[in-house]
Amino acid sequence: NRRYWSHDEQAVLAAQSKLAVCLDELGRYDEALVLSREIYAKTSAQRGCSHKDTIIDGNNLADAMIKLGHYAEAKTLLREQLALSRKALGLQHATSLLLGETFCQASTENSDATREDLIEAEKVIQDVVKHAKRVLGPTHPNTCRCVAQLSLVREQLSARENRDAA
Repeated sequence: NRRYWSHDEQAVLAAQSKLAVCLDELGRYDEALVLSREIYAKTSAQRGCSHKDTIIDGNNLADAMIKLGHYAEAKTLLREQLALSRKALGLQHATSLLLGETFCQASTENSDATREDLIEAEKVIQDVVKHAKRVLGPTHPNTCRCVAQLSLVREQLSARENRDAA
């Protein structure tokens, strides 16, 4: 039995989000994924799919999926969240940039990613890098992380093309 006042629902969701992060950091990915799904569903129902909190919770859910190897499901969710974020928050919003980075990770961390997956990831992360440099600056840690992600996807594409040519 969970007891709390209805006006505390947002505080409960915030606490659950922090718990999901803790579970993730402890390597308890299955539990983090279950909790992340619950948080995303509740936030979506309460605030709507275009609300910033819902979009962030969608990114967190996708991150949990990636850690467990649910790449296709993560990419499907991230495509939806990225479109919503760009429409509701703008292309240059930090949340939109983070979603693009997470989308790229869903391909680069997947050893079964196709050439088309990597090309799509490269296009997304190129766009993220362009906006991150403009908004955050070229030396910001988030920009540097996105530049590294772009380099990684390009390395993987090059390796894939060399393998296919052989």
